[in-house]
Amino acid sequence: MNLKHRLVPLLVAKGAAQAIDFYERGFGARELVRYVNSRRDTIDHADLCIGDATFSVTEEAPAWNSNAPPTLGGSPVVLQLEVDDVRVLFDRVCSAGAMVVFPLQEFCGELMCRVRDPYGHLWILRQRVEELSVEEIRKRRDAFAAQAAAKTRKMQE
Repeated sequence: MNLKHRLVPLLVAKGAAQAIDFYERGFGARELVRYVNSRRDTIDHADLCIGDATFSVTEEAPAWNSNAPPTLGGSPVVLQLEVDDVRVLFDRVCSAGAMVVFPLQEFCGELMCRVRDPYGHLWILRQRVEELSVEEIRKRRDAFAAQAAAKTRKMQE
């Protein structure tokens, strides 16, 4: 048996239609399908894609345990989107209304940033700028962690 596996995140939003509009404007997402609950005039489910990455969006529905990040006090999930030109995407999502959590910076061979979309979902936008071995990435991460720990100790003194 040959099974195909894909992981498709489902983003719960208060105002799913507006969230879809943001993803289209900010990320250049393309809507593939939308199912509207005609009784409530809300989006029960929509599939979108950014390049070859697919994700879904649904309206918050507490009765189904589908709570949006603001209802939960935030989200522990961070979506990572790797692109060819992260600077262009960063500018576009910020112009569309995303909030910068950490600015565009180089880290371990990638140019990356973290943003929160207007619906509470966290995104890391990244672009590979240097090919590194796993060992080199480990060394750089360890050096970064040591530097961060030293800063924290200094601030606590």
